[in-house]
Amino acid sequence: MAANRLAILTLAVLAACGGDRGASMAADSLSRDLQRLPVDSSAVLNDQAGATPVAVTPAPAPAPKPVSKPKPAPKPAPKPKPAPAPAPLALGAGATMATSLDREISSKTDKPGAIVTASVASDVKDASGRVVIPAGSRVTMTITQIHESENKGDKTGKLTLTPTAVEIGGQSYALTGSADPLDRKLVDRKTNAGDVAKVGAGAAAGAIVGRVIGGSTKGAVIGGLIGGAVGTQRAIETQDRDVVVPASSRVEITLDGTFTR
Repeated sequence: MAANRLAILTLAVLAACGGDRGASMAADSLSRDLQRLPVDSSAVLNDQAGATPVAVTPAPAPAPKPVSKPKPAPKPAPKPKPAPAPAPLALGAGATMATSLDREISSKTDKPGAIVTASVASDVKDASGRVVIPAGSRVTMTITQIHESENKGDKTGKLTLTPTAVEIGGQSYALTGSADPLDRKLVDRKTNAGDVAKVGAGAAAGAIVGRVIGGSTKGAVIGGLIGGAVGTQRAIETQDRDVVVPASSRVEITLDGTFTR
């Protein structure tokens, strides 16, 4: 408002001094000034230099994700050391086994070379208590010698058995040793032609001796009786007796060397 008043006063002064033309020019100037928008002179100017453009730094590209390395396959656990192989099953020389004969042996029917078998009666174990030959195993034997008893002085006749193999679980193993039939016996044979011949020979010999000595038939008869008696005794003394080992009787086998399976 103070500015308007000052302008009007100035206009009046100029009119008085300069006439109409000056007043007209002053009026136009004043009119233009009045048409301007009032300016608040108390406003604080805040002119600033043009802002310096700030260079925009692009955001860094995201770092590529590290490629994960495949995990190494786990090392296989070390294989356990194999257990030491067990010692082989074995029996030393001198080991014995009890067997039971499967059939009868007789010098009347069997000849050398005949084969017989026996069943092991009980488990045969080594020094550690392990069963080497189980009960029920079959032992094969060969009759290597057999002969009847021909006189009373021969109490046993002749019989030799030789073990050759033992079968265990269907598998055969070689076996060496000797076999002793514990239940052998002698069985008298019935009188045969040989025994009759012995009696006849004794009677004839006695008759001849009686005839020579007595010089008569009576002496020959007496001599024949005596000779017959001698022949009979001779037949009895020399009567054949068979060696017999009954079935299921005991046969003890003794090993000659080491047996291993």
